[in-house]
Amino acid sequence: MRISDFDYELPPELIAQHPLTKRDDARMLVINRKDETWFDSRFLKLPTYLQAHDLLVINNTRVFRARLQGKREPTGGRVEVLLVREVEPLRWQALIRTGQRLKRGARLEFGEKLLRAEVVDNPGQELRELRFECEGPLRELLEKIGQVPLPPYIKRPAGIGEDDSARYQTVFARETGAIAAPTAGLHFTPAVLDAVRSRSVEIAEITLHVGYGTFEPVRVENIEEHKVAPESIHISAQAARSINETRSRGGRVFATGTTTTRALESAVSADGMICSQQKDVSLTIIPGHQFRIVDALVTNFHLPCSSLLMLVCAFAGRDLILNAYRHAVRVGYRFYSYGDCMLII
Repeated sequence: MRISDFDYELPPELIAQHPLTKRDDARMLVINRKDETWFDSRFLKLPTYLQAHDLLVINNTRVFRARLQGKREPTGGRVEVLLVREVEPLRWQALIRTGQRLKRGARLEFGEKLLRAEVVDNPGQELRELRFECEGPLRELLEKIGQVPLPPYIKRPAGIGEDDSARYQTVFARETGAIAAPTAGLHFTPAVLDAVRSRSVEIAEITLHVGYGTFEPVRVENIEEHKVAPESIHISAQAARSINETRSRGGRVFATGTTTTRALESAVSADGMICSQQKDVSLTIIPGHQFRIVDALVTNFHLPCSSLLMLVCAFAGRDLILNAYRHAVRVGYRFYSYGDCMLII
């Protein structure tokens, strides 16, 4: 299949620029894969679609302040850095605005010289490598001088206020390490989670630290040539046991988001079991993938021609999903990170 097969038209005004006042007030498009039908609902009704002995799996990754505004030394020229992946202590892969032109040895400073970095690779690569110099733990310093890494389609200043600091984070975020939020999880509130549990539905937490692999553009025409960059997952023994027991008794596994889906489908063994593990995964899910763990999916609306949209199409069928997207556009759903969501069953 071609990447152009996953394109659709989206009016810019439907791209959500701010979160809703209430997290759980989002609209939810419910899609039935078997009947190839859909209808409009609300996220608050999500618990009613789960039955006793089903399992809801959530991604508890926590976003850190991965965007840095700085200057070049000694010229003072402005530079913006998005940290992507830690290679070793104090050495990171990063996206640098104008970074392809920076030569090896270029010096950068951030936060009134509280943090300095040196470019340690040669120009030409999209991801550059930086070696940082600072006093004390880097992660603690990033929380002081870094910015919330809002996606580029949010056309306003990067989040530094309490609103984005809290709202671009799920209520169950615990394990720090993501550079983007697992956005399907942004709709959940403690009340919704309690309503899920009240239906004798267990909730399992896993971790996939959202990285460049999640949002890297697909740059090939043949989608089979696209490879998702590695991202770190952790599935505890307790979570693995809950997933396996759910499947053994015939319950359904509801995945919250494409990140949770990729983590689960990456972790299944040849005998169909999930084992406790902590590793990097790079599973690329495109139409034709045989899903072995996930039975239902809660997900936001994704960018055209993205690997996330390809995953959703793999789960529910390209034609069904793109037709549902066209419906969502016609009736004014809000799209992307701070937008509305879908439940695919």
